[in-house]
Amino acid sequence: MRGLGHEPGRWRTSSYSNDPPNGTCVEVVLRSTRQVGLRDSAHRGHAVLEMPAHQWVSLLRSAGYS
Repeated sequence: MRGLGHEPGRWRTSSYSNDPPNGTCVEVVLRSTRQVGLRDSAHRGHAVLEMPAHQWVSLLRSAGYS
């Protein structure tokens, strides 16, 4: 899927979340099933929030990302 800026199956860390000293980060991945996964990089083994890719795009647009 174009527009996510990375290859499917590879987790990407948000550039806005790498703010020391907390180091809290959100990561996103595009699954081959056209699903998008979101996780907390500080707790990678915990639950992953998944949604269809078109809902991820809607979320980004509503947040002002174009």
